Amino acid sequence: MKVSVTQEKLAKALNLIKDIASSRNELPILNNILLRTDGGRLLIAGTNLEIASTQYIGAKIEDHGSITIPARLVSEFITNLPSGPVQLETKNEHLHITSGKFSSVINGVVADEYPELPTIDEKTAMQYEIDVEDLKKAIVQTKLAVSSDVTRAVLTGVYWHNYEGSLYLAATDGYRLAEKRLIKSDNEVSAIIPASTLTEVSKSVGDEKKITVLFDDSQVCFKTGDMEIVSRLIDGKFPDYRQLIPSTAETEIVIKKSDFSRVTKIAALFARESGGGITITASEENSLLSIHSIASELGENTSEATAKISADGQVTLNSRYLTEVLNIIDADEIVFSFNGKLSPCVIREQIKNPDYTHIIMPLKS
Repeated sequence: MKVSVTQEKLAKALNLIKDIASSRNELPILNNILLRTDGGRLLIAGTNLEIASTQYIGAKIEDHGSITIPARLVSEFITNLPSGPVQLETKNEHLHITSGKFSSVINGVVADEYPELPTIDEKTAMQYEIDVEDLKKAIVQTKLAVSSDVTRAVLTGVYWHNYEGSLYLAATDGYRLAEKRLIKSDNEVSAIIPASTLTEVSKSVGDEKKITVLFDDSQVCFKTGDMEIVSRLIDGKFPDYRQLIPSTAETEIVIKKSDFSRVTKIAALFARESGGGITITASEENSLLSIHSIASELGENTSEATAKISADGQVTLNSRYLTEVLNIIDADEIVFSFNGKLSPCVIREQIKNPDYTHIIMPLKS
């Protein structure tokens, strides 16, 4: 292999791949990155057998070939080179790298020993075409509620499924639930994608406008012109979460997001020592939402904000859960509703037909 590429494009691609090919892999070859010519482009790929990520960059190719090299070393070396052309040439099992006054030889392993990169048959796969920005937003809004408990594997991913003519994403950790309606679609899919895969997708898509998502029985593929990520799906059945979403609400509060966020953050300062618990009280007569928190050794706080309130009510929540969801909602106004102290609290954007629903389970006060 003998190719010439730009330092900027090569460094960017390597940085996106290197975290997948890490030293935590049990098979030594998986600590390497695969370099391989592909038509008029250079393919750069890494895998840990659960997820495989591939980046393509334009290259001037003199001789075709392939090699695998240590991910961290080559990534850090290329990143520290000055901008400009970089020459890559393989000789036996060594990669010779030259750029201006810099040169290096890195010991590699023949590409034949590298695992075959997974693929999905596009002719038989279920396909979706999605705006990149819409997908990135949906990932942020749902991944928030993903569980870190590996003993409940189905909750460590985001559930993609169709419901009433739309594609939905959902996640829950048992304490909160996030649901996002993404696009209209009559395709039938039911798949749980690992949260780690969606993190890789978010950071890898770059400036692309559209992304193709393909599903088969056991894998998902995210594909743009210069990027492809293939991941195993999580095996199992996702909980029937829709039964947790209340259809009506005794107390409904419409409030500016900025006001709700401010009083929540202030109350959270005094809730750190009490497990983050804050008590929210709604007064219909005074059109006020107040949040009270106590720190036994430091003091207590009550913060208020004006709101439209349908009926009096009170509930105690984890302040971190509430702060986190308010941080990722774009709407100017929020609808916050609940049915007494022990029922789920629902948070939506105050717009017609909101496409995002977030539920937080109350604390026993």
